[in-house]
Amino acid sequence: MDLLPADNAEYGTKQYWDERYAREGEGSTFDWFKTYAELEPIFAEHCPDKSSRILMLGAGNSTLSEDMYRAGYHNIVNVDFSDVVIAKMRQRCPATAMPGMTWEVMDVRALALPDASFDVVIDKGTMDALMCERGDVWDPSPEITQAVSEEVDEAVRVLKPTGKFIYVTFGQPHFRKPHLQRPDQWTLQVKTIGDAFHYYVYVAIKL
Repeated sequence: MDLLPADNAEYGTKQYWDERYAREGEGSTFDWFKTYAELEPIFAEHCPDKSSRILMLGAGNSTLSEDMYRAGYHNIVNVDFSDVVIAKMRQRCPATAMPGMTWEVMDVRALALPDASFDVVIDKGTMDALMCERGDVWDPSPEITQAVSEEVDEAVRVLKPTGKFIYVTFGQPHFRKPHLQRPDQWTLQVKTIGDAFHYYVYVAIKL
């Protein structure tokens, strides 16, 4: 089954993901980039308190939240704008089996969540999907810049003071840092992971 879009810009649309998740079989999973096993040292360093309230942006059908839950993180809110995948994940991870794990239909650019209500916000590839478009990666369109800014602004808003935004991506710093920098709202650091192919983990700590 071919799940790749005809145009990479479709990665940023709800229609593409709804159709893709509807076509995928029950129990299907898909992980952008790294799994929890590979990212565990990052979480051990930046989210050592497993009682932390965690928000997973664009959760999709990634295994990350489930693996984190099994590792002891039992307070995770997962959001995605695809009601198709949220319905599937609620069946796969029922509250009776995983109390404290919830799945909600939301757009990461307009979260229906209170201010300063999370200790950690995680994005693994969601911003990358928003940034898929035709054109010059050095000079993204105003629409892309606005969409990413809205996601980042929402992450800042829902984080508690000293809370952390952890973003896992293949996007190199010269492409991603301009979108993430908020010197009056948080500090930003970057870590490179991987061997043959590098990935980047951006950690922003709210002031």
